Amino acid sequence: MTESNIARKSLDNKEFLQLRQSTDRLAAALTQRLKDHLTTLRPLFTPRKLLGTYIKSASPEEVNGSDRAFARLQEQYGTICEEPFKLPKKLPTPLPAISNILESTPYQYMLALGGDTTKEVRITAPTRFIVSFQSECPLSRLRAMLSGAEGRQPDDMRQAILSHLVLVLFLEQFPALASLLTDLRYTVEIEKFADLGGLPAVILTAPLETFLPPDDFITEITQLSGIPAFQEIIGVDAVKNIPDPLQDTLQELVR
Repeated sequence: MTESNIARKSLDNKEFLQLRQSTDRLAAALTQRLKDHLTTLRPLFTPRKLLGTYIKSASPEEVNGSDRAFARLQEQYGTICEEPFKLPKKLPTPLPAISNILESTPYQYMLALGGDTTKEVRITAPTRFIVSFQSECPLSRLRAMLSGAEGRQPDDMRQAILSHLVLVLFLEQFPALASLLTDLRYTVEIEKFADLGGLPAVILTAPLETFLPPDDFITEITQLSGIPAFQEIIGVDAVKNIPDPLQDTLQELVR
């Protein structure tokens, strides 16, 4: 993952310390807010309601459109399962049960300081989250299997892929759910991870602007901490400048 269009602003050490503390507080609040929203929305995202008898369930039932949904899932899975995962192209039916618990993880990407790929820092975005169905194999573990840091577990790898593909398919088949998330002030995007064979994932972003200081400042901070990691910063005016899509839409109607 990379990021090249984020705003850059210079900071002194005092400003950085103050903004880092406020960013941590805001990030914690945004994380909890999203967790609460996903818990409330959970009944709307039951995999069985999309895939019907194509998925194992204690109470299997036919669902209109499930044939089309499974065919689409098989198509998407088939395009990425062989490389780099080396998994069989055909999905088994019925599919193993998929949890209807929605979970989120902070969005992270690598930043090459000064354009030097040997000086990469992992950046965490405090306002962006990767959302999927709960899985025993998060993306970090999936990447570890691909790199050889952990032994390959084909069933876990397949389940990890499905936990993302099925949620993407939900938003594709039921656009009203994406509209609902937008009404909760999240930007809803589908991003494909090149290092995972183009695996698509749902990204939700809260409406707060963030920025990074210049590369030399990030270098100084990471050298002092000894950890090649940094977090985007939420600016002083970010909360004050949160956009209101509903207000904008209604204002257009009365002009």
